[in-house]
Amino acid sequence: MSFGKILRLPHTLAFRLTLWYAGIFALCAGVAFLLFYTLITSLLQERTDQELFGQAQRFSALLASEGVEAVNNSAVIEAQAAGVKKVFFRFLNLTGEVFSSSNMSYWKDIGVDVTALQQLLRSSGSVFQTITIPNRSDEVRILYALLSPTVIVQVGQAMESQSRFLEAFRRIFIITMSFLIVLAAGVGWFMARRAVSGIEAVTRTAQKISGGSLQERVPVKPRGDEIDQLAITFNQMLDRIHTLLKEIKEISDNVAHDLRSPITRIRGIAEITLTTATSLGEYENMAGSTVEECDRLLDMINTMLLISKTEAGVEKPAHQEVDIAPIVRQACELFEPIAEDKNVNLSCRAAERAFVLGDPRMLQRMVANILDNAVKYTPPGEKVEVSLRDNEGWHMISVKDTGVGISESELPRIFERFYRCDQSRSQPGTGLGLSLARAIARAHGGDITAKSAENHGSTFTIMLPKAA
Repeated sequence: MSFGKILRLPHTLAFRLTLWYAGIFALCAGVAFLLFYTLITSLLQERTDQELFGQAQRFSALLASEGVEAVNNSAVIEAQAAGVKKVFFRFLNLTGEVFSSSNMSYWKDIGVDVTALQQLLRSSGSVFQTITIPNRSDEVRILYALLSPTVIVQVGQAMESQSRFLEAFRRIFIITMSFLIVLAAGVGWFMARRAVSGIEAVTRTAQKISGGSLQERVPVKPRGDEIDQLAITFNQMLDRIHTLLKEIKEISDNVAHDLRSPITRIRGIAEITLTTATSLGEYENMAGSTVEECDRLLDMINTMLLISKTEAGVEKPAHQEVDIAPIVRQACELFEPIAEDKNVNLSCRAAERAFVLGDPRMLQRMVANILDNAVKYTPPGEKVEVSLRDNEGWHMISVKDTGVGISESELPRIFERFYRCDQSRSQPGTGLGLSLARAIARAHGGDITAKSAENHGSTFTIMLPKAA
């Protein structure tokens, strides 16, 4: 690992996650140790208290049956058996004066606590104390208990074994915890690196794309976790961007091609007129042709702007109730003379009323564009059928022709801007009519679908939601 990476390491997400893993583990283990240590300490102390209290009860029974001398002898014997440095006994009167005891040479620093005696006399029970002898590390557990109404016993027991056990426990815990924290940090680093590896793959792919490689994609693993979902979404976004860039390039190429032709015609007409014209009429014809070509250009540009605004939601349709049935009938009446001139049979079947919410002018243009295509690409002797019907909350406008049809390979692209099928290239047009029609339908909450077979005609269906 390079020195620069080492310097950046504390700022990485993996490093912070590792610290979180190790810190949370250490905190949880510390709390568990504290609870366990407290439990062990209380159990050991309770065991010691029970031993001291049991000894006091035996002395009390012996005192009642055999007298003070027997109790004193028994205490001396038990102290010697357990070890002078382990246990001691003192027998006191009610004023706290010692009248008998075991060997106290080792315990001479421990006196009689007057406060404990007063508490004992008030409660008539037993009093426990834990004291520390100066210059000694071990603690001593002491019991004050009444053996009879006039005799008090002070029993003390060294807690050396308990202290050694707890010290060993603490030492083992520290060693074990040090090892486990290092292990937790290693496991945390592995898990953090594994978790952020997908993000690093996304970052590397984004860096390559920023360098101009739009074909790069993030590798997706079969785990299906959140990182894989991020990679899938990122790849889908890249596919969409790639498609949009491709469409923009195609639109730019088509716009350049479609603008070049009328501009070339305008220049050609002007050049020929300037070099060959001899009368005012020829100049007037040139001006008229120029105006006609300019109108054609303006119509194409305005249509492109309308499509863009409609698809972007800028050109929102009016929200008013419109009866689509007369619009369909009027469109058929408008194209009927054109159909008759081509010897195309145009028929129309529309419901009496069909209300939708929208803009009447945009709806008229949408229906007119679809019907214009149907009549234009239907050969003489064939027919075009227009129908309007209801279908479960939708008004369906169907335009069916028996014309040249559209090939299966070209059908998915017919709604793209400037796209023109091979059969349509001989006909005048810009390739924007279907794009505009679909943009208007979608702006009204509907859509347009197309079914076609080459040399068997086409069927375009406009779906618009019914007005409430």
